[in-house]
Amino acid sequence: MVDIATRVWNHKWKIDPIVRSLIDTDFYKLLMCQSVFRNKPETQVTFSLINRSKDVPLADLVDEGELREQLDHIRSLSLSRGESTWMRGNMFYGKRQMFTPEFMDWFEALRLPPYTLEKRDGQYELTFEGAWPEVMLWEIPALAVLMELRGRAVTNSIGKFELQVLYARAMTKLWEKIEHLRGVDGLRIADFGTRRRHSFLWQDWCVQAMTERLGETFVGTSNCLIAKNRDLEAIGTNAHELPMVYAALADTDQDLAQAPYEVLSDWHEEHDGNLRIILPDTYGTQGFLDRAPDWLAGWTGIRVDSGDPAKGAETAINWWKSRGEDPMQKLIIFSDGLDEEKIIDLHTQFSDRARVSFGWGTLLTNDFRDLTEGDLLAPFSLVCKAVSAEGRPTVKLSDNPRKAMGPAEEIERYKDVFAVGAQEEQEVLV
Repeated sequence: MVDIATRVWNHKWKIDPIVRSLIDTDFYKLLMCQSVFRNKPETQVTFSLINRSKDVPLADLVDEGELREQLDHIRSLSLSRGESTWMRGNMFYGKRQMFTPEFMDWFEALRLPPYTLEKRDGQYELTFEGAWPEVMLWEIPALAVLMELRGRAVTNSIGKFELQVLYARAMTKLWEKIEHLRGVDGLRIADFGTRRRHSFLWQDWCVQAMTERLGETFVGTSNCLIAKNRDLEAIGTNAHELPMVYAALADTDQDLAQAPYEVLSDWHEEHDGNLRIILPDTYGTQGFLDRAPDWLAGWTGIRVDSGDPAKGAETAINWWKSRGEDPMQKLIIFSDGLDEEKIIDLHTQFSDRARVSFGWGTLLTNDFRDLTEGDLLAPFSLVCKAVSAEGRPTVKLSDNPRKAMGPAEEIERYKDVFAVGAQEEQEVLV
């Protein structure tokens, strides 16, 4: 097992680059990338970094030269032979050749496109522009780089023995969480923590700890490189990015109202089984389900990713019942701001009413809260989103208005088109 504290102390970035592979990313990004490659390969999209935690001045904490060095390193990466073989030949979600030969030929030749980096008011403005299949693959590594560089900026001032104690305390903290989860009957949980992890080495340690202590309760990781290296299931389906871009491309309000279903129609043609998971909250869960075509009710499940998770689960269960479906045959995946107490509470509430599973993210792979003076390693809310498509702004409403994004006038237009009424604000932890 890697001695993380020693590696941090004896840091040599050529040995430990923050992102060390193009598949050091979330599985859903690769699934979505293939869908975009098939359906909208020429669409021009812009992604931008958005720091929702304004009290964390990234540009003051993270050295610009180090940031550029890490981003330039990512642009030098390409698939290794072993990585390509894993993607071409491995079984994912019970399916061989999940990735088509055409997509793999393209991906094997890919180098990520250029980026634009500027400083403004203590924050970095980091943007990526180009063909959608290419620029979308910047999202996860860009976030991982900023999160880890911020952590390195803090740990650079910590002595060798203090580092050993810091990581020992963090390991103990996580192990106690895992022990708490270990006794929950029927629990299914996966690692969703790549994008805002403390570091690659730490995420890998967390996954090993979950594997050893939870056994079959731990169903896999969203990180493709770790899944490959640790012989685990790669977990993931789709994200808000797809409906956000499809919606931005809509020419009329009528087209806009249909855009979220057009996304899933394309997905329906490509995937089945546990990959048919609805993410309904991009423009409000209740309205999405009320207007959903009947064929969507036959999908495997729903992911609850914003708002009150219990309310989201109740909404899903009621919708399935209204469409003549048995909720006990359906899957609810909870994935928003989870920690072990919330996981146990939701499992207790819903495990006898539907199949439930959990995607445990930042508070699995980056919970260093209360472990340093001034809490300088506490996780914060950093995202990298598609902000425009073919020059048109994208919009996300969410079930939590604090997560809404887009120009104010477009947000109001989308609320009108999707009949989104009053929403209850929820704290955004990560």
